[in-house]
Amino acid sequence: MHATTDLLDVETFANPVQQRRFVAAMERIAVNRATGTPVRVYVSTGPQMLNSSKWDRMLARITERLPDGVEVLHFRNTFSSDHPYDWDTVVGDLDGLVILGRQKRPGSRVFVLGPLARLELRSLVAQKPVLIYTHNLGLIPVIDCKSQVLGPEDAPRLKLIAPKRWQRDSATLKAALNALDPARAEASEKQRVDAPNHLARPFVAAPPR
Repeated sequence: MHATTDLLDVETFANPVQQRRFVAAMERIAVNRATGTPVRVYVSTGPQMLNSSKWDRMLARITERLPDGVEVLHFRNTFSSDHPYDWDTVVGDLDGLVILGRQKRPGSRVFVLGPLARLELRSLVAQKPVLIYTHNLGLIPVIDCKSQVLGPEDAPRLKLIAPKRWQRDSATLKAALNALDPARAEASEKQRVDAPNHLARPFVAAPPR
């Protein structure tokens, strides 16, 4: 008998080129953020979790895994009867997104996102850090997950599968969290100010002696 191959038994579903591009994009975000600029991350979840007794505890766990100083937004503190849900009015001010998907079963690495969460993810995934929160492993960049669109056609959902051998010290997670760290802007500014002229402008020819 041939041994079966577990296609989920990987550290990431992203190929090396995708990983390098993601890390580079996150580094650009971190370097280009101006000192003092607020960092806002939206936590996306469905009504079932929002109305659950576990919501406050879950929100606290997610907040603990984000860099200090991040402003954490969610449905309840962003939308109201005076400001009904309208994603287009807030997405431009967001620096990142954390998805709290519905777990297929306890302990599963498979998460299902409803139609709204799928649209929220699609609006940011190619531009900003987008992560999924997993109960066992914490935050995982969506780029490292396997995705599959599910029906129905008029309101498609999204299935995300976290890799079995995911590592919390992955380069993609470090890069995503650095891109969301308000303190990185101060560090980057200090590096630019303190850098000697020959390092700050490496491609400018030195003056003749």
